[in-house]
Amino acid sequence: MRDNSTMRKLSGVLLIDDDDTTNFLNQRLLDRMEVTDNIRTFVNGKQAFDYLYNVSNNNYEEESSNYFLPELIFLDINMPVMDGFELLDLYERLDASFRERIVMAVLTTSTHPQDTANSKKYNAEYLTKPLTAEKVTALLNQHFKTQEENTK
Repeated sequence: MRDNSTMRKLSGVLLIDDDDTTNFLNQRLLDRMEVTDNIRTFVNGKQAFDYLYNVSNNNYEEESSNYFLPELIFLDINMPVMDGFELLDLYERLDASFRERIVMAVLTTSTHPQDTANSKKYNAEYLTKPLTAEKVTALLNQHFKTQEENTK
């Protein structure tokens, strides 16, 4: 049950983490909180970037439920193939009008000041694992509540 009656459902969320258990638990948390009906998981930054690139260029079948515009992305830093900061470098090159509708949240076990600083450089939220209902609620309140209130 949703405890935020003013909160709208998001169009979609991406979970990008090389740990399947983390993705599973985070997806379960978001499902339980009824944040969105669309969640996709990726185990490395390259898969996720390819997906974002295709969505940003409308390079997919409109009817495909596998593709949607995410409004929120949870991104792990330490991953094989392409890590979180490498993905953010590429992501910054995508169309600004596409990116402005997406909240990027770095979700990591790292508390290293350099990682925190890098996240700020990319205008990404910085959250430490594990993801909790409180952290999700705070993020939603900060980024999505005001948008809805402004449209009333």
